[in-house]
Amino acid sequence: MKDHIKDQIKKSYETKQKIYKNEELLNKIEQVSKFCIALYKNNKKTILAGNGGSAADAQHIAAELVGRYGFDRDSLASLALTTDTSALTAIGNDYGYDKIFSRQLEGMGQDGDLFIGISTSGNSLNIINAFHSAKKKNITTVALVGKDGGEMAKLADIALVVPSDSTPRIQESHILIGHIICDIIEKEIFGAGVN
Repeated sequence: MKDHIKDQIKKSYETKQKIYKNEELLNKIEQVSKFCIALYKNNKKTILAGNGGSAADAQHIAAELVGRYGFDRDSLASLALTTDTSALTAIGNDYGYDKIFSRQLEGMGQDGDLFIGISTSGNSLNIINAFHSAKKKNITTVALVGKDGGEMAKLADIALVVPSDSTPRIQESHILIGHIICDIIEKEIFGAGVN
């Protein structure tokens, strides 16, 4: 059993090593971070969504921004579209599960906001529909995905594609990337900045 545990840890850090060496992906993480800093300076917000474990990731990242990541500071506007069970069930019942995020985005998203769709496969239809709604409202889109990026990577303004086919490794890396972005935002807006 201990060998299995070590193997799981090894696979996790091997995926992260691939990210560490991927200059294109690192540049895109920096690009997203800079966009977030600019949008917060213009009183805009980040909006996130995902399904299952990716829903938890969306809520986790939003919570880091609204609450705090590394130190006490003013709250930043961030919203996970996965948290309002009344909205989710009403929209799902009236319009279908494929519209649960796009309908919320139509009501709460504004020109200049950022929508981050999270999916390990990149093919979640309800996120794809949200990307279409975002485009109509001039909301920039980021796909936080894995595998080959799927349809979401093709639709997004910026695609952050984790170089893995393993759902657990992709999800672990999504949180790492989310934490890096939160750290940069917080330090650049409220701290000493990042070198």
